[in-house]
This record gives sequence, structure tokens and C-alpha cells, in this order.
Amino acid sequence: MRFRHPDGSTVHLAYCTNVHPAETLDGVLAQLRDHCEPVRRRLGRDRLGIGLWLAKDAARSLTTDPAALRGLRTELERRGLEVVTLNGFPYEGFGAEEVKYRVYRPDWADPERLAHTSDLARLLAQLLPADITEGTISTLPLAWRTAYDTPRADTARTALVTLAERLDALEELTGRSIRIGLEPEPGCVVETTADAIVPLTAVDRLDRIGLCLDTCHLATSFEDPETALDGLAAAHVPVVKTQLSAALHAEHPRTPAVREALAAFDEPRFLHQTRTLTDQGLRGTDDLGPALNGAALPDATPWRAHFHVPLHAAPAAPLTSTLDVLKDTLTRLVGGPHPLTRHLEVETYTWQALPPELRPRARPQLADGIAAELTLARDLLTDLGLKELP
Repeated sequence: MRFRHPDGSTVHLAYCTNVHPAETLDGVLAQLRDHCEPVRRRLGRDRLGIGLWLAKDAARSLTTDPAALRGLRTELERRGLEVVTLNGFPYEGFGAEEVKYRVYRPDWADPERLAHTSDLARLLAQLLPADITEGTISTLPLAWRTAYDTPRADTARTALVTLAERLDALEELTGRSIRIGLEPEPGCVVETTADAIVPLTAVDRLDRIGLCLDTCHLATSFEDPETALDGLAAAHVPVVKTQLSAALHAEHPRTPAVREALAAFDEPRFLHQTRTLTDQGLRGTDDLGPALNGAALPDATPWRAHFHVPLHAAPAAPLTSTLDVLKDTLTRLVGGPHPLTRHLEVETYTWQALPPELRPRARPQLADGIAAELTLARDLLTDLGLKELP
């Protein structure tokens, strides 16, 4: 979906296909047919943006077979879909029964992360619509925090410098500019927007490598949107992409009713890092289960869990979501005289991890939910003065 900002520039809105995990190119093509096109039809649009997730095997099939890449382009056009951004965070296995810590491997100290991201950049340059010259890719925030020492940090920095050089060469060859955004996430080396400033300025290629701002992660770490964005602006760190998502919020985690409600969201597939902000600073656990089951997490202040809840459907009381953080962030990002980012992506990948009574029962219900999220995001943008384009 495209929108005209009052300054005349185009802002793109997509939804991320990692909610339909597929490891192979055939699986990706099935996603377009079974999920993406039905969402577009529900929205009554001729064109829908998708934030494509290409797992390792699917990406390699496309990079080694030009005919397969042409076939993907044809299929996107045939189904009324366009791609200006990729989700390069998960590498493989995102649809496994247990993902948890696996999603952070390989990290930026592993040569395979550089190779994979370079492949994604080359593919995106070929997948961009004919009238678009800039694409973005989100990636993991360097690494999970444990076992990340100075030598690994040096290796990661060198890899990002090499990536920036490859992106320069790619633009010279294709005329397409691809930018990368490190995506701060709780528990990682780069957990907050403030954590991103030093490693990004050390790479010193902010024209190519900036930040992907996920509003669920921002909220989970209790970051204030204004403070976060002011800090990035002062350091000249660009927000190359924003993922529109909402975290799970528990105002009174000490009460039995709240703990019972939270327990319904403690599931085995994904990590749900849980945080609380105390007078002594941010405290947290790596997952929701330990927070509920005896971990020394203070419960006199609100908890937030890294669980991407549907934007249009906050959990029932006594829980809620951090949709207000998303709204405040979006207002700052695109509600001013000029957009601070032009690529927006709804990323609720946890539909099938919701408590059983909240999960979509079949494909039509999932398509309805995704369309409802995009409708909410569209309405937020038009309320900010952006005009939806055909």
C-alpha cells in the first residue's frame, strides 16, 4: 500500500510474510497464492505491499537460478503484490515447533550472516517495482547478548563495513539503493535504540546501515518514543524501516488474575522476553515463563512481554497491548513536515502462538485478521494527513 505524504514523498505500508513461514521457493509461491492475494482482495486493492521473508534455502534458490527469480517477479505482479522491503532477521526454521534462541543464529560474527544478507540485497534490487529505486532489509541486532566478546564485536563490525561496500557496488550496477536496518530487540547486544548508536556510528556507514525500529520491542524495553527518536536524530542514525507491532502489557502483575491471564501467552515456540521498569532501572527475563515461575522479576511495576499481539485486537482485561506506543511513534515518524522513515511493515508473526481461543481457525480467519491490522494502520496514516494512493 502506498501513501502520499504532505511533502509529496511516498510512504509504503506492507505486512510481513514471516507469519506464513516457508523454507523453500515453492513454499513462498504458495504463500502468495494462499495468503497474500486473499488479504489484498479483502482490502479491495489492486496492489498490496508485502515485507517478504526469504529463508536461507529459498534465497539460495533465487540467487542461483535467474529463471526462478523471474518467475517470482511474474507471480508477484500477477497477484497484485509488490516488495520494497525484506525481513532478513530469521535465517531459517522460523516455522519450527520451537524457535526460541535459534532465531539469533547465525549472528553478525558468523560469515553466513553476511553472505545471506548480501544475497537478500541482490534479490531485493531485482524485486523492487519498476518505479521504485530504494529498498530496505531488517536484520538482527548484531547477536544475542551472551558470548559476544570484543573479538566477535570486531568481526561483526568488519562484516557490516563489507556489506556497505557491497551495497555501494550493487547500486552502481543496478541503480537501486538498498539499506539495512539493525532491529533492536530485548536480550540482544543491541536491546534499545540507545544501544544501537555506538555500533552503528563505529561502522560509519549510516548512508547504508541504520536502524529498523520495531514498536513492540521499543515498548517492551519501556523506551519513550520521543526520547528514543531524539537520541537517534542527535546521533544522525536514520530509521530506515519501522515495524508496526504491539507488545503485551500487564499493569498489575502481582495479582493472581493477571498472572493467570499472562500464563495463557506462555507458549513453546518463541521467546517472549519480559521487562519491568523500576526505580533501579530496567529488569527482565529471557522468557515469560521464568517471569511467572519464580524468577526474581519485581512485580510492583507493570510488566511488558515481547509477544506481538494483533494491532486491532488488544487482549481482554486484565491485560492490554502497547498500541499507544505504536501510535505515538508513528506520529513522530510520519506526522511531521517530512517522514523520518518511508517503509512501514506490520509484523504480527505470532497469530498461531496466541492462546487457542484467539488463534485463527483457518486461512480465511487469518486473512481477515491481517486485513484488519492493515486497515487500522491505514487509518492511522490517513489521520496523520497522508493520502492513500491507488
